[in-house]
Amino acid sequence: MVYATAGLLDALLEIASTRDPQSVTVALATTPAGELDCELPTETPVFTDLYLPDTGNSVRAVFGMDLGTPGAQGRFVSHPMGEPGISRTDDLHEVVLVAIPPYERDCIRAFDRAGRRLELNVLNVEPPEATLDL
Repeated sequence: MVYATAGLLDALLEIASTRDPQSVTVALATTPAGELDCELPTETPVFTDLYLPDTGNSVRAVFGMDLGTPGAQGRFVSHPMGEPGISRTDDLHEVVLVAIPPYERDCIRAFDRAGRRLELNVLNVEPPEATLDL
């Protein structure tokens, strides 16, 4: 079972819609449920955050690898042509969220890296506020 916040899914759908007809890949991070206002077991991972898809492009162009994005627990990909499953060209993670047009919440599906569909549960909670220490 996969848990994600409604706000994160809405942001991902907006990114996918804006990039259409191009596909988009976004790294996703989780927050333990104990840090959220929800009734899940404390250590349950909930997808709450994303790393903007253009982060690290200059490093990737020079070195051929993504050094600009910290380790991510999942991946979001859009399939503008409407293929609702994982494809061979997708960047895979333990959990992959796939969205297809018309980019609404019921158009997102969760899969494991082998392509098996997982149940996706949407939580109406806010992630903890984060700040940067400069």
